[in-house]
Order: sequence, then structure tokens, then C-alpha cells
Amino acid sequence: MPNAALIIGTLYALMSGIAFVAYALDKRAARRGAWRTPESTLHLIELLGGWPGALAAQRMLRHKNRKRRYQLVFWCIVALHAAAWGFVAWLIFR
Repeated sequence: MPNAALIIGTLYALMSGIAFVAYALDKRAARRGAWRTPESTLHLIELLGGWPGALAAQRMLRHKNRKRRYQLVFWCIVALHAAAWGFVAWLIFR
């Protein structure tokens, strides 16, 4: 059976790739005036582990980085992940 860390790392990498592509497609749609990806969908992808890819896309594509409310929710998701991993570490090393 695969190592749990390998599974979790693969999930983060997969969701980060999906997040980056979703941001790129949304940025493209914004430039063209086409249908946009709902912010709730982008946040769900981030919540499911795609936040590193979303952060990379925000920086590289300069997308969704000026909207304060969006950034507030995004950073809350990042904090939630950090807190969850802190709790896991506490459980393992206490």
C-alpha cells in the first residue's frame, strides 16, 4: 500500500495543477469577455488542496490578486490548511 505522504503529496500536486489551469482559463475568459469560472469554484479547488497552484497562478498570471474579498477567502483557506497540518504534526509528535 502506498505511503500516506505520497498520496497526499500527489493530491496536492494534482489539485494545484487543476487550480493553475482553472485560473489560466478564467484569465483568458476575462480578457475575451467570455463566460467566467465562478469564484466559488476556484475556492473549492483551493480548499481541496489546490491552493499552492492557485497562489502560483495569482503571481504568474496576475489574476485575482487585487480583489480584496477574494484574497481574504483565499488566505483563510491557506490558513485552514496550515492549521490542519499543524494539528496533524501535533498529533504525531506530541
